[in-house]
Amino acid sequence: MVRVSNNLVGILNLITLLLSIPIIGGGIWLSKQANTECERFLDKPVIVLGVFILLVSIAGLVGSCCRVSCLLWVYLVVMFLLILLLFCFTIFAFVVTNKGAGEALSDRGYKEYRLGDYSDWLQKRVNNDNNWNKIRSCLQDSKICQRLLDDGSSTKVEDFNRQHLSSLQSGCCKPSNDCNFQYISPTNWTGTPTSSFTNPDCFAWSNDPNILCYNCQSCKAGMLDNIKSDWKRVAVINIIFLVFLIIVYSIGCCAFRNNREDNSWKQYP
Repeated sequence: MVRVSNNLVGILNLITLLLSIPIIGGGIWLSKQANTECERFLDKPVIVLGVFILLVSIAGLVGSCCRVSCLLWVYLVVMFLLILLLFCFTIFAFVVTNKGAGEALSDRGYKEYRLGDYSDWLQKRVNNDNNWNKIRSCLQDSKICQRLLDDGSSTKVEDFNRQHLSSLQSGCCKPSNDCNFQYISPTNWTGTPTSSFTNPDCFAWSNDPNILCYNCQSCKAGMLDNIKSDWKRVAVINIIFLVFLIIVYSIGCCAFRNNREDNSWKQYP
């Protein structure tokens, strides 16, 4: 007799198997089309993820529908490890993103970002020269600061101060407010007799569009604030996905028990 749990596991794994095909295809397409290091960074993880989903789906599909207990056992072990890994990552994501926020300024639409406000673990990641060189290259390729000029290179200082800049634009595309530089355009600032250099970022600022404040601590802080927001969204999605995986795992356990019962009946007619 066909068991409901086996059918459900089979249907769910058939769906994930079909989904893995465009994921693998997307990774291969990225590897062929990538022109920058940032784009090439994504192709291998996407392909590995697609192949992993494909293999796990095949194991679950064959194990449930063909009553192959050993494959279903492997499927359940992998699912358990995936649930455990996802649970640990979700807790970790909430812990490391608990600290840090932009500092609101009076008469400013944007916020200032300081690296020391964020968790030590995240700070170590961006303070690593190899990591930051790759991140900086990606930021430069994204033209995130050029967008400020595209939106209006002749913007008046009063209008610029009212703009709601993203954390990356505030941290990487302009000098810190501590510097008290004179505004020329969104990405062009100059020192004055009243300028201050108490903040090390003031020395790192350059009007060169390829440098700007990409070497500033504020730029690293802006990146961490961006990561913090993204990781919190991912953590919420992970919780939903965890609930789904636990349900699938429970159904898979029922299917595995059904397989063992069916095999016992075959052994003892």
